[in-house]
Amino acid sequence: MPEDIGSSAFEVWPENHRAVETFISLSTQWRTGAMGATGLDYGVLPQVLRLLGVPRAEWPELFEQLQVIESEALTIMSEARQK
Repeated sequence: MPEDIGSSAFEVWPENHRAVETFISLSTQWRTGAMGATGLDYGVLPQVLRLLGVPRAEWPELFEQLQVIESEALTIMSEARQK
């Protein structure tokens, strides 16, 4: 979530902009269990992609990029829980 970023500025490369935009749009769509987040709810992904105007031809590559971001986010959240 944006407030989790703090005051740190960061740059998003143009080729990653849509993936970051999609990830942020899914920020309320985490599936959770007893140990916290387990992953994003992919069931809402098609609706989000349509709302963002992402051409269907771009969906497969965008999904791969989203999974990379999701994996890193899960790692960071797991490390934060262990502290």
